[in-house]
Amino acid sequence: MPKPKLIPYLEALFAVVVWGASFIATKIAVGQISPIAVVWIRFAMGIPILFAVVLARKQFALPKRNEWLYFALLGFLGISFHQWLQSNGLITAQATTTAWIVATSPVFIAILAWLVLKEKLNLIQSLGIVLAMLGVLVVVGKGDFASLAIGQFGTIGDFLILISAVNWAVFSILSRRGLQAHPSTRLTFWVMTIGWLITSVAFFAQGKTAEITMLDSRGWWAMIFLGIFTTGLAYIAWFDALAQLPAAQTGAFLFLEPPSSMVVAAIVLNEAVTWASIIGGAVILLGVWLVNRN
Repeated sequence: MPKPKLIPYLEALFAVVVWGASFIATKIAVGQISPIAVVWIRFAMGIPILFAVVLARKQFALPKRNEWLYFALLGFLGISFHQWLQSNGLITAQATTTAWIVATSPVFIAILAWLVLKEKLNLIQSLGIVLAMLGVLVVVGKGDFASLAIGQFGTIGDFLILISAVNWAVFSILSRRGLQAHPSTRLTFWVMTIGWLITSVAFFAQGKTAEITMLDSRGWWAMIFLGIFTTGLAYIAWFDALAQLPAAQTGAFLFLEPPSSMVVAAIVLNEAVTWASIIGGAVILLGVWLVNRN
Protein backbone atom coordinates (compact mmCIF):
# COMPACT_ATOMS: atom_id res chain seq x y z
CA MET A 1 0.00 0.00 0.00
CA PRO A 2 1.30 3.51 -0.77
CA LYS A 3 2.32 5.56 2.23
CA PRO A 4 0.02 8.51 3.03
CA LYS A 5 1.38 11.85 1.92
CA LEU A 6 2.84 14.02 4.64
CA ILE A 7 1.94 17.41 3.12
CA PRO A 8 -1.85 17.24 3.70
CA TYR A 9 -1.26 16.47 7.39
CA LEU A 10 1.16 19.39 7.67
CA GLU A 11 -1.38 21.66 5.95
CA ALA A 12 -4.12 20.65 8.39
CA LEU A 13 -1.76 21.18 11.33
CA PHE A 14 -0.69 24.57 9.98
CA ALA A 15 -4.34 25.68 9.62
CA VAL A 16 -5.42 24.76 13.14
CA VAL A 17 -2.32 26.24 14.80
CA VAL A 18 -2.82 29.50 12.88
CA TRP A 19 -6.52 29.58 13.79
CA GLY A 20 -5.63 28.91 17.42
CA ALA A 21 -3.20 31.83 17.41
CA SER A 22 -5.75 34.11 15.72
CA PHE A 23 -7.47 34.80 19.04
CA ILE A 24 -4.23 36.18 20.42
CA ALA A 25 -3.67 38.37 17.36
CA THR A 26 -7.25 39.65 17.56
CA LYS A 27 -6.86 40.50 21.23
CA ILE A 28 -3.71 42.52 20.45
CA ALA A 29 -5.45 44.35 17.60
CA VAL A 30 -8.64 45.26 19.50
CA GLY A 31 -6.41 46.74 22.19
CA GLN A 32 -5.41 49.43 19.66
CA ILE A 33 -8.38 49.94 17.30
CA SER A 34 -12.10 49.23 17.28
CA PRO A 35 -13.36 45.69 16.58
CA ILE A 36 -15.06 46.73 13.33
CA ALA A 37 -11.78 48.22 12.06
CA VAL A 38 -9.99 44.97 12.91
CA VAL A 39 -12.55 42.94 10.97
CA TRP A 40 -12.46 45.30 7.96
CA ILE A 41 -8.64 45.39 7.66
CA ARG A 42 -8.33 41.64 8.23
CA PHE A 43 -10.62 40.65 5.37
CA ALA A 44 -9.33 43.42 3.10
CA MET A 45 -5.99 41.57 3.30
CA GLY A 46 -7.25 38.00 3.15
CA ILE A 47 -9.89 38.14 0.41
CA PRO A 48 -7.43 38.94 -2.47
CA ILE A 49 -5.40 35.84 -1.52
CA LEU A 50 -8.47 33.63 -1.63
CA PHE A 51 -9.57 35.26 -4.90
CA ALA A 52 -6.22 34.43 -6.50
CA VAL A 53 -6.60 30.79 -5.47
CA VAL A 54 -10.16 30.61 -6.84
CA LEU A 55 -8.88 31.97 -10.17
CA ALA A 56 -5.87 29.63 -10.20
CA ARG A 57 -8.14 26.64 -9.65
CA LYS A 58 -10.55 27.89 -12.34
CA GLN A 59 -13.40 27.87 -9.84
CA PHE A 60 -14.53 31.46 -10.21
CA ALA A 61 -18.22 31.91 -11.01
CA LEU A 62 -20.83 34.43 -9.96
CA PRO A 63 -23.65 33.19 -7.73
CA LYS A 64 -26.90 32.57 -9.59
CA ARG A 65 -29.56 35.26 -9.44
CA ASN A 66 -31.60 33.35 -6.85
CA GLU A 67 -28.48 32.72 -4.70
CA TRP A 68 -27.44 36.31 -3.92
CA LEU A 69 -29.79 36.70 -0.95
CA TYR A 70 -28.65 33.33 0.41
CA PHE A 71 -24.99 34.32 0.06
CA ALA A 72 -25.74 37.67 1.71
CA LEU A 73 -27.25 35.84 4.69
CA LEU A 74 -24.18 33.59 4.95
CA GLY A 75 -21.88 36.60 4.64
CA PHE A 76 -23.68 38.45 7.41
CA LEU A 77 -23.81 35.48 9.80
CA GLY A 78 -20.41 33.95 9.01
CA ILE A 79 -18.35 37.13 8.67
CA SER A 80 -19.99 40.41 9.70
CA PHE A 81 -21.90 39.24 12.79
CA HIS A 82 -19.60 36.38 13.75
CA GLN A 83 -16.41 38.43 13.63
CA TRP A 84 -18.15 41.33 15.40
CA LEU A 85 -19.07 38.99 18.26
CA GLN A 86 -15.57 37.54 18.57
CA SER A 87 -13.70 40.84 18.20
CA ASN A 88 -15.90 42.58 20.78
CA GLY A 89 -15.78 39.53 23.02
CA LEU A 90 -11.98 39.49 23.04
CA ILE A 91 -11.88 42.99 24.53
CA THR A 92 -12.74 41.45 27.92
CA ALA A 93 -12.48 37.68 27.36
CA GLN A 94 -9.13 35.90 27.60
CA ALA A 95 -7.79 34.41 24.37
CA THR A 96 -7.48 30.98 26.04
CA THR A 97 -11.07 31.05 27.32
CA THR A 98 -12.24 32.13 23.88
CA ALA A 99 -10.53 29.19 22.18
CA TRP A 100 -12.10 26.66 24.55
CA ILE A 101 -15.60 28.15 24.14
CA VAL A 102 -15.32 28.28 20.34
CA ALA A 103 -14.36 24.60 20.40
CA THR A 104 -17.95 23.80 21.43
CA SER A 105 -19.34 24.83 18.01
CA PRO A 106 -19.67 21.18 16.83
CA VAL A 107 -21.87 20.53 19.86
CA PHE A 108 -24.24 23.33 18.91
CA ILE A 109 -24.19 22.09 15.30
CA ALA A 110 -25.33 18.67 16.53
CA ILE A 111 -28.09 20.25 18.64
CA LEU A 112 -29.34 22.37 15.73
CA ALA A 113 -29.18 19.41 13.35
CA TRP A 114 -31.35 17.50 15.84
CA LEU A 115 -33.82 20.36 16.24
CA VAL A 116 -33.99 21.63 12.65
CA LEU A 117 -32.89 18.76 10.41
CA LYS A 118 -34.34 16.04 12.65
CA GLU A 119 -31.01 14.20 12.77
CA LYS A 120 -30.85 11.62 15.56
CA LEU A 121 -28.91 12.10 18.79
CA ASN A 122 -28.04 8.92 20.66
CA LEU A 123 -27.31 8.57 24.38
CA ILE A 124 -23.52 8.89 23.95
CA GLN A 125 -23.90 12.07 21.91
CA SER A 126 -26.27 13.52 24.49
CA LEU A 127 -23.72 12.75 27.20
CA GLY A 128 -21.10 14.54 25.09
CA ILE A 129 -23.28 17.65 24.90
CA VAL A 130 -23.68 17.70 28.68
CA LEU A 131 -19.94 17.22 29.23
CA ALA A 132 -19.04 20.00 26.79
CA MET A 133 -21.37 22.45 28.54
CA LEU A 134 -19.97 21.49 31.94
CA GLY A 135 -16.48 22.09 30.58
CA VAL A 136 -17.50 25.57 29.42
CA LEU A 137 -18.81 26.38 32.91
CA VAL A 138 -15.49 25.32 34.44
CA VAL A 139 -13.41 27.31 31.93
CA VAL A 140 -15.53 30.46 32.08
CA GLY A 141 -15.88 30.25 35.86
CA LYS A 142 -12.13 29.58 36.18
CA GLY A 143 -12.89 26.74 38.56
CA ASP A 144 -14.68 28.98 41.07
CA PHE A 145 -17.56 26.66 41.86
CA ALA A 146 -18.97 29.04 44.49
CA SER A 147 -19.48 31.66 41.77
CA LEU A 148 -20.95 29.02 39.46
CA ALA A 149 -23.50 28.12 42.11
CA ILE A 150 -24.89 31.67 42.30
CA GLY A 151 -24.53 32.39 38.57
CA GLN A 152 -21.91 35.12 38.94
CA PHE A 153 -19.08 34.15 36.64
CA GLY A 154 -17.44 35.13 33.40
CA THR A 155 -17.23 38.44 31.56
CA ILE A 156 -19.49 40.03 28.97
CA GLY A 157 -16.89 38.97 26.42
CA ASP A 158 -17.23 35.32 27.46
CA PHE A 159 -20.95 35.44 26.72
CA LEU A 160 -20.38 37.14 23.35
CA ILE A 161 -17.95 34.35 22.44
CA LEU A 162 -20.51 31.74 23.50
CA ILE A 163 -23.10 33.43 21.27
CA SER A 164 -20.54 33.33 18.43
CA ALA A 165 -20.22 29.55 18.89
CA VAL A 166 -24.00 29.19 18.54
CA ASN A 167 -24.01 31.59 15.59
CA TRP A 168 -21.30 29.53 13.86
CA ALA A 169 -23.45 26.45 14.29
CA VAL A 170 -26.36 28.24 12.58
CA PHE A 171 -24.02 29.37 9.79
CA SER A 172 -22.65 25.83 9.35
CA ILE A 173 -26.11 24.30 9.06
CA LEU A 174 -27.17 26.92 6.51
CA SER A 175 -23.93 26.43 4.53
CA ARG A 176 -24.71 22.81 3.74
CA ARG A 177 -26.97 23.77 0.85
CA GLY A 178 -24.30 26.00 -0.70
CA LEU A 179 -21.60 23.34 -0.39
CA GLN A 180 -23.74 20.98 -2.47
CA ALA A 181 -23.69 23.45 -5.37
CA HIS A 182 -20.28 25.12 -5.05
CA PRO A 183 -16.68 24.10 -4.28
CA SER A 184 -15.75 25.06 -0.70
CA THR A 185 -13.11 27.55 -1.84
CA ARG A 186 -15.56 29.45 -4.06
CA LEU A 187 -18.26 29.42 -1.39
CA THR A 188 -15.83 30.74 1.21
CA PHE A 189 -14.62 33.47 -1.16
CA TRP A 190 -18.14 34.78 -1.78
CA VAL A 191 -19.17 34.51 1.86
CA MET A 192 -16.06 36.45 2.92
CA THR A 193 -16.43 39.05 0.18
CA ILE A 194 -20.11 39.78 0.80
CA GLY A 195 -19.59 39.75 4.58
CA TRP A 196 -16.70 42.19 4.17
CA LEU A 197 -18.84 44.49 2.00
CA ILE A 198 -21.56 44.49 4.67
CA THR A 199 -18.92 45.35 7.28
CA SER A 200 -17.57 48.07 4.97
CA VAL A 201 -20.88 49.93 5.14
CA ALA A 202 -20.65 50.20 8.93
CA PHE A 203 -16.88 50.83 8.82
CA PHE A 204 -17.15 53.87 6.54
CA ALA A 205 -20.46 55.11 8.01
CA GLN A 206 -18.86 55.26 11.47
CA GLY A 207 -15.78 57.06 10.13
CA LYS A 208 -13.36 54.39 11.31
CA THR A 209 -10.83 54.91 8.50
CA ALA A 210 -8.71 57.18 10.71
CA GLU A 211 -8.07 54.24 13.05
CA ILE A 212 -5.83 52.56 10.48
CA THR A 213 -3.03 54.99 11.42
CA MET A 214 -3.44 54.18 15.12
CA LEU A 215 -1.84 50.74 14.81
CA ASP A 216 1.75 50.46 16.03
CA SER A 217 4.21 47.85 14.74
CA ARG A 218 2.85 45.15 17.09
CA GLY A 219 -0.70 45.94 15.96
CA TRP A 220 0.27 45.74 12.29
CA TRP A 221 1.99 42.39 12.77
CA ALA A 222 -1.20 41.14 14.45
CA MET A 223 -3.29 42.41 11.51
CA ILE A 224 -0.92 40.90 8.93
CA PHE A 225 -1.17 37.57 10.74
CA LEU A 226 -4.98 37.79 10.83
CA GLY A 227 -5.31 38.93 7.21
CA ILE A 228 -2.69 36.93 5.35
CA PHE A 229 -2.26 33.83 7.49
CA THR A 230 -5.60 33.34 9.30
CA THR A 231 -8.00 34.54 6.59
CA GLY A 232 -5.97 33.61 3.53
CA LEU A 233 -3.33 30.89 3.81
CA ALA A 234 -4.92 28.83 6.60
CA TYR A 235 -8.19 28.41 4.70
CA ILE A 236 -6.32 27.36 1.56
CA ALA A 237 -4.25 24.83 3.50
CA TRP A 238 -7.36 23.47 5.20
CA PHE A 239 -9.24 22.99 1.94
CA ASP A 240 -6.22 21.26 0.41
CA ALA A 241 -6.07 18.89 3.37
CA LEU A 242 -9.81 18.20 3.14
CA ALA A 243 -9.43 17.34 -0.53
CA GLN A 244 -6.74 14.72 0.15
CA LEU A 245 -7.63 13.26 3.56
CA PRO A 246 -10.77 11.60 4.96
CA ALA A 247 -13.02 14.16 6.65
CA ALA A 248 -12.74 12.40 10.00
CA GLN A 249 -8.93 12.54 9.95
CA THR A 250 -8.90 16.20 8.97
CA GLY A 251 -11.54 17.12 11.54
CA ALA A 252 -9.51 15.49 14.29
CA PHE A 253 -6.88 18.20 13.86
CA LEU A 254 -9.39 20.76 15.15
CA PHE A 255 -8.90 19.29 18.63
CA LEU A 256 -5.41 20.84 18.56
CA GLU A 257 -6.70 24.39 18.03
CA PRO A 258 -7.59 25.28 21.66
CA PRO A 259 -4.37 23.84 23.16
CA SER A 260 -2.28 25.72 20.60
CA SER A 261 -4.16 28.89 21.45
CA MET A 262 -3.49 28.32 25.15
CA VAL A 263 0.25 27.90 24.56
CA VAL A 264 0.54 30.98 22.30
CA ALA A 265 -1.55 33.09 24.72
CA ALA A 266 0.76 32.11 27.56
CA ILE A 267 3.85 33.08 25.55
CA VAL A 268 2.60 36.27 23.85
CA LEU A 269 -0.01 37.63 26.28
CA ASN A 270 1.30 36.09 29.52
CA GLU A 271 -2.09 34.53 30.17
CA ALA A 272 -1.89 32.04 33.03
CA VAL A 273 -2.31 28.37 32.21
CA THR A 274 -4.63 27.26 35.04
CA TRP A 275 -5.82 23.84 36.09
CA ALA A 276 -9.39 25.03 35.52
CA SER A 277 -8.54 25.82 31.91
CA ILE A 278 -6.77 22.50 31.35
CA ILE A 279 -9.39 20.32 33.04
CA GLY A 280 -12.36 22.26 31.68
CA GLY A 281 -10.82 22.25 28.21
CA ALA A 282 -10.21 18.50 28.37
CA VAL A 283 -13.85 17.93 29.35
CA ILE A 284 -14.97 20.12 26.42
CA LEU A 285 -12.84 18.15 23.95
CA LEU A 286 -14.10 14.84 25.38
CA GLY A 287 -17.68 16.05 24.96
CA VAL A 288 -17.06 17.23 21.39
CA TRP A 289 -15.39 13.90 20.56
CA LEU A 290 -18.38 11.94 21.90
CA VAL A 291 -20.76 14.05 19.84
CA ASN A 292 -18.75 13.53 16.63
CA ARG A 293 -17.21 10.07 17.23
CA ASN A 294 -19.18 8.41 14.42
